Amino acid sequence: MTSELITDIGELSTFADHEDRRTNVALVIDNGRIAWIGDAEHPPVADVRTSVGGRAVLPGWVDSHSHLVFAGDRSAEFEARMAGTKYAAGGISTTVNATRAATDAQLESNLRALRDEARAQGTTFLETKTGYGLDVETERRSAEIASRGADVVTFLGAHLVPDGISARDYLDLVTGPMLAAVTPWVSFIDVFCERGAFNVEQSREVLLAGRAAGLGLRVHGNQLGHGGGVALAVELGAASVDHCNYLTPADFDALAASDTVATVLPACDLSTREPLAPARALLDAGITVAIATNCNPGTSYTTSMQFCIATAVLQMHLTVEEAVRAATRGGARALGRDSGADAVGSLRVGGRADLQVLDAPSISHIAYRPGVPLTAATWLLGQRVLPAVTRAARAAF
Repeated sequence: MTSELITDIGELSTFADHEDRRTNVALVIDNGRIAWIGDAEHPPVADVRTSVGGRAVLPGWVDSHSHLVFAGDRSAEFEARMAGTKYAAGGISTTVNATRAATDAQLESNLRALRDEARAQGTTFLETKTGYGLDVETERRSAEIASRGADVVTFLGAHLVPDGISARDYLDLVTGPMLAAVTPWVSFIDVFCERGAFNVEQSREVLLAGRAAGLGLRVHGNQLGHGGGVALAVELGAASVDHCNYLTPADFDALAASDTVATVLPACDLSTREPLAPARALLDAGITVAIATNCNPGTSYTTSMQFCIATAVLQMHLTVEEAVRAATRGGARALGRDSGADAVGSLRVGGRADLQVLDAPSISHIAYRPGVPLTAATWLLGQRVLPAVTRAARAAF
């Protein structure tokens, strides 16, 4: 493969170890990896030299929470919620009906369109979930489709108890035939531990079944009110607990004493008009925080990590650096991918060359210019994917 020197970097954010933002620096990509980072005045020889013209370079976004395998539209529900209707977990059933009726081709087309939309905005590593099938066959095909479009797939059969079946019978289905059907395609199991969905004991049953099948654990918890989702996630050593809008002092203490990541979902908080998750307090307590889009058709229909980061800075009181770290290395940790040879979310020698260039001199512009699409170029495993590599594009860059 051709080695490539990236030079004339205005600001390099690495989020590797204790190195965050650097200037007067260049880097070399070779064979899909970062081969060198160092003084811009004395770079090594590379096959190709690309100047980014004083722009900022940083890791690609790691979106650790999304729901992209679905069909249908819930804009009417959104409009009603904006007019004052309270969000309830039962709205998921609308999407379930549409997803069951969709063909594999329709589901895959929608997934790929949303994935490509995310990539155009700097996302280079993406998790997505099942959970809009809620029967064995639709969950199985959702998992298989997701595996072809996302980097990490999570089984969320325990999203809601569908109509026409008792909670007990559905739990038996989720932890038995459904789990067996999706296991070849998924890495994690998740549960919506919330009023209107699954209580703590039901959620524990789901998670323990997933663990026995060799899956990592994740939890939707404490979104709509105080509950036991956070405590359960910590008790079982889940990789992350996501939402975290309503937390008690005991929840903070439990998270601070654990390795469980608190994933906050700012766009969802705005859409559901729930209180914003206390990201500032979580960080102050020494808890690892991830930021993700929660892209889904009901409560957070956006693939824009930049929007979520700007919201975290402007309304959740994170610094720009904290928010960008949460959207890169924090997301990687929530997926168990922040260390080792296949680590994502940081730029380090020997690590994956998943990076983006902003059409701005610094990451501060993500919040300074909210709503403006700033990703100018993206490399995925060392290959330029945005814009496509052409002689004219390289000259213009």
